[in-house]
Amino acid sequence: MATADIPTADIPTACPLPHVSEQPAGAVRRGPLSAAAWREYGYVFTSFPLAIAGFVLAVTLFSLGAGLAVTVVGFPVLVALLAGARGLGAGERGRASGLLGLRTKAPVPVPAGGIKGRLADVAGWKAVLFQFVMFPWRIASFVVTLTLLLTGWVVALLPLYAWVFPTFVGWPGYQLFDWTDDAGVRHAYYLESFWQIGAASLVGIGLVLLTPVVVRALNGVDRAAVRGLLAG
Repeated sequence: MATADIPTADIPTACPLPHVSEQPAGAVRRGPLSAAAWREYGYVFTSFPLAIAGFVLAVTLFSLGAGLAVTVVGFPVLVALLAGARGLGAGERGRASGLLGLRTKAPVPVPAGGIKGRLADVAGWKAVLFQFVMFPWRIASFVVTLTLLLTGWVVALLPLYAWVFPTFVGWPGYQLFDWTDDAGVRHAYYLESFWQIGAASLVGIGLVLLTPVVVRALNGVDRAAVRGLLAG
C-alpha cells in the first residue's frame, strides 16, 4: 500500500498550557502550613522593614528636593528620588513574583532629555507614590498578620501547656482577665476545665485556618498596587 508524506505542519500539536501568573487562592486554602500560605506570610513580614525604608527615603528626598527646588540643587535631589523609587519598585516586582506569583512587566524606560526629562518620568513618580500610600497599609498588614498568627497558634495549642499555670504560676488555669472594680469586687475568669480548654483550642484552630485567607486578602491590596503603580 502506498503511503503519502504528511507535512509536519499538518500534524496537530498539543497546545501549551497557559502560564499561571498568580498563586491560586486554593493553594492557600489547602492549609495554614502550606508553602503558598507561608509565602504569603513571608511577603507581609518582609514588606514591613521595606515599607519603613522606602517611606523614609521618599519623605526625606522629596522634602529636601521640594525645599531646594527654588535653586538648581533641588532638581538633582528629585532625580535621585525618582531613580531610587524605580530601584525599589524593581525589587518590589521581584518580591511579588517570587512570593506571590505575580508576573508583571517593567515600566517604560526613563525618558531622555537630561534632568528635565527625568523629572517628567511618570513611572518614577508612580513608584514614589507607591512608597507613600503603601506605608500605612503594610504596617497594618504586619500587625494583623502577626496578631492572627500568634493568637491562633497560642490558643490552639493551649491543651499542650495548660498544666503550666496551676503547677508553676499558681493560677487555676489560663487567666483571661483579673481585675477589681471601684467597689472592691474582684472579677476573674480562668480556663481551667477540660471543656473550657477544649473550646478555646477550637477557637484557636479556627483562627489558624482563617489566617491564610485573611493574609491573602491583605496581600490583594499589594497585588493591585504593584500592578497599578509599578508595572508597565
